[in-house]
Amino acid sequence: MNQQESNEDQTLEAELEAAEIEDIETLKQALSEEKKKAEANLAGWQRAQADFTNYKRRSEQEREETGRFANTTLMLALLPVLDDLERAFAAIPPHLDKANWVDGIRLIERKLRANLEAQGVSPIPALGEPFDPNLHEAVRQGKGEEGIVVEEVERGYRLHDRVIRPSKVVVGNGEEEEKEE
Repeated sequence: MNQQESNEDQTLEAELEAAEIEDIETLKQALSEEKKKAEANLAGWQRAQADFTNYKRRSEQEREETGRFANTTLMLALLPVLDDLERAFAAIPPHLDKANWVDGIRLIERKLRANLEAQGVSPIPALGEPFDPNLHEAVRQGKGEEGIVVEEVERGYRLHDRVIRPSKVVVGNGEEEEKEE
C-alpha cells in the first residue's frame, strides 16, 4: 500500500465518519421534531379530553336545571289562583267564617299550597325585612322605617332557589307612623 492509497483511505474514512456524524445529527434533529410533534399532539389530546369532560358536566347541569325549572310556567299560572283565594278569605264576613263550605275552600287552598311547596315553590319573606331589589319590587313608599318593607301588596315566590315572582311591596321612607292613642 502506498502513501497515496493510505491518504485516500484516510480521506474516505474521514468522509464516511463525517457522513455518519451528519446522518446522526439529521436523525437527532428528526427525532427532536417528532418528539415536539408528539408532545403537541399529546397536549392537544389532553385539552380535547378536558374540554369534553367540561362539556359533559355542563350538559348534565343544564339538563338537571331544565328538569328543576320545567314547570315554572305552570307554577306562575297557579300563583294568581292562590292570591285570589287569600283575598277571598280576607273578605269573608265574620258571620260566615265558620261555615262548612268556607272550611272546604280553606282545605282546597292548603292542598294547593302544599302541592306547590312539594314542587319547590316557597313564599319570599317580605314584611319587616330590608328591601332587596333581587327579591322585592317596590310599588311605592310609605310611612315607616327607611328601607324596610312596611306592607306586602302581592306575595312573591321562589322556585327552588330562583325568584319566579318578586314580592310587590311598600317600602318605608323614614317618616314615623302616627300612633293611635
